[in-house]
Amino acid sequence: MADKKIIELLVNGGQANAGPPLGPALGPLGLNMLSVVNKINELTKDYSGMRVPVKISVNIEDKSFEVTVGTPTASALIVSELSIEKGSGTPGTEKVGDLTLDQCVRIAKIKLPQLLAQNLKKGTKEILGTCVSMGVTVDGKDPREVQKEIDADNYNEIFSKGE
Repeated sequence: MADKKIIELLVNGGQANAGPPLGPALGPLGLNMLSVVNKINELTKDYSGMRVPVKISVNIEDKSFEVTVGTPTASALIVSELSIEKGSGTPGTEKVGDLTLDQCVRIAKIKLPQLLAQNLKKGTKEILGTCVSMGVTVDGKDPREVQKEIDADNYNEIFSKGE
C-alpha cells in the first residue's frame, strides 16, 4: 500500500501558481510543480475569480497525484453572480447587490450536495440566509421576506420543475 499524503488548500479559480499556498505545501514532496499547477488551473478555470477548495492526493512513492475540486462557498458564488468584490461589512444598512430568485435557485443547485437541506426549496432558503448576512437583496426585497414567501408556497412553480 503506497503512502498517500492529502493536501487541502483554497486557491483562486484558474489562477493557481507555484507560490504560496501551493509551493510550500507541495515543494517538500518532490512533485513536478508545473504539472500540479496546470492541473489545478484546468479544473478550476470555470470558477475564475472565486476561492475554490482543492484537495491534492499525492502518492509519495511514485510522485503521482490526483486533484479534486470542491465547490466554492455560497458567498463566493453570490459574489461571482453579482460581479462584486465582497459582501457588505454592515449588511443591516448597506446593500451591495440584488439577485433574482432564479439566481438564488441556481446557486442552491450548485451547492445542494454540501448543504444541510434535503431539497432545492430548503437549499434556496439557506442561500437566502447567506444573502441576508452579505447585505444582498433578492428581487429588490429583504431575503427574509422572500423566505417567508417561499414558506407560503408563492414560488412552487420554480421548485416543482427543479426537484
